[in-house]
Amino acid sequence: MTEATDPRPFRLAYVPGVTPTKWVRIWNERVTGTPLDLVAVDAADAADALRDGRADVALLRLPVDRDGLSAISLYDEVPVVVVPKDHVFTAADEVALADLADELLLDPLDVQLVWDVLPGRAANDRPATTADAIELVAAGVGVLVVPMSLARLHHRKDLTYRPVAGAPESRIALSWPEDRTTGLVEEFIGIVRGRTANSSRGRTPHETPKTKVRKQAAVTKAAKSPDPRRGGKPSGKPGGKPGAKGKPKPGGRKRR
Repeated sequence: MTEATDPRPFRLAYVPGVTPTKWVRIWNERVTGTPLDLVAVDAADAADALRDGRADVALLRLPVDRDGLSAISLYDEVPVVVVPKDHVFTAADEVALADLADELLLDPLDVQLVWDVLPGRAANDRPATTADAIELVAAGVGVLVVPMSLARLHHRKDLTYRPVAGAPESRIALSWPEDRTTGLVEEFIGIVRGRTANSSRGRTPHETPKTKVRKQAAVTKAAKSPDPRRGGKPSGKPGGKPGAKGKPKPGGRKRR
């Protein structure tokens, strides 16, 4: 367990579709004295939330403008096409990219999929949000390709989705300002990377003075203790003085 002395909450921003529950639980178990606050942000606003100090770290969807930001890729997301439940695509387990050629493809502004060429027919206007695009799909106006996490987030009983082979994948990353890589940031990096509390790479950057004193005392004690594997013995003897020479045995000769 890491002891922390900063009472200010550690702020974790996250974009729609990301579920940080596991990492929040580990933080609460491992880091004491510093609460973790969750900050929900739009995908387009995640990088700015770091730059203007609204968050210490962010779980965001790449690509973003990474000027002044560090980032660690965590996992890729599966792209899916969202369609009405009676759509022909539902007859297959997976849809090919070429299958989208005759479809009106909605491309919301808040989804960061990078297409070489947009498959299908482009809509006259791009929906502002994924939620707006979902409403259009439900109304029978086009189909939508998004990361599976967003399809699940906006689940509706009248819609379903199928994976799209060949569609660009999105990637979730942990990001933070390069000039604010604090000890708490390092601690959270260790958590998302799966380091245990006792990992040799784990740090306790927020030790209190008492913690340091206890550690120093333990090191000093270990240095003074004998090592039984090497036949080490205490420097002194019970009831005697350290280093004292023994007396000659009775009847024995004394060297001159």
